[in-house]
Amino acid sequence: MDTSSYEHIINPRKKLLDLDLKGLWQYRDLYVMYIKRDIVTYYKQTIFGPLWYVIQPILTTVMYMFVFGGLAKIPTDGIPQPLFYMAGITLWNYFSQTFTACSNVFANNASVFGKVYFPRLVVPLASCSSNLIRLVIQFVLFMAIYIYYVVAEGLSFSMTVAFLLCPLVVIVTGLMAMAAGLFFSSWTVKYRDLQYVVQFGVQLVMYATPVIYPLSFAPESYRWLMNLNPLTPLFEMFKYGCLGVGTFSMGSIVYSLGFTLVMLFVAVLVFNRTEQNFMDTV
Repeated sequence: MDTSSYEHIINPRKKLLDLDLKGLWQYRDLYVMYIKRDIVTYYKQTIFGPLWYVIQPILTTVMYMFVFGGLAKIPTDGIPQPLFYMAGITLWNYFSQTFTACSNVFANNASVFGKVYFPRLVVPLASCSSNLIRLVIQFVLFMAIYIYYVVAEGLSFSMTVAFLLCPLVVIVTGLMAMAAGLFFSSWTVKYRDLQYVVQFGVQLVMYATPVIYPLSFAPESYRWLMNLNPLTPLFEMFKYGCLGVGTFSMGSIVYSLGFTLVMLFVAVLVFNRTEQNFMDTV
């Protein structure tokens, strides 16, 4: 058949690892559209609209102050509770929301994937980027609380040079969330009940990560196990860079980065293989 008159020819994939970077660039407008869609649908038909970006972390911080700071008496390394909890919540919300969105990428977009061709990685990449916008908004709220304690309360915090590495921490956190989400999305297509396991598992991971407590609070005998969690160095470095408390070492950051890259490589392999025949099981 003569195909010389066609502008685009869609061929079946032959390689397992095919990122189709050229296709991702060609569909950059679709990528932007998905980002806008994710942001709009988040507060569509709600009373407070975009204010939920601010209301949610504030209410969560108040609850943590009451439960973990008031009832459980968990220390915060001398940092005011609102500031300490907001630092952990800001980064954790980015991870959990990106992971949840990517883990449901096939189930939530089956109707579109079954009708139109485009590089499927556009959707999880857009979710990672749209949640990054939410992180920026919540980080501004965190900085507002930070400035309040510095100006109104007269407290001083040793924001360290490690603060300059916070963008790297955010990028690694987003890639780790996307990698884990892509991996589980390939399983939730076939086994729907895994969606409930994923939601429950995210909460367990939060308690296994120093989000609402400092790593120094964990017993020495269990601290080595927590350090195996690749999220632990990221949250500790984020708090260390912003507040001057926590543990920080380049070795731990390299460990998290290496773990993330390996996981992302495996996740893309699984994702590419699943997208070729997921319509048969969705």
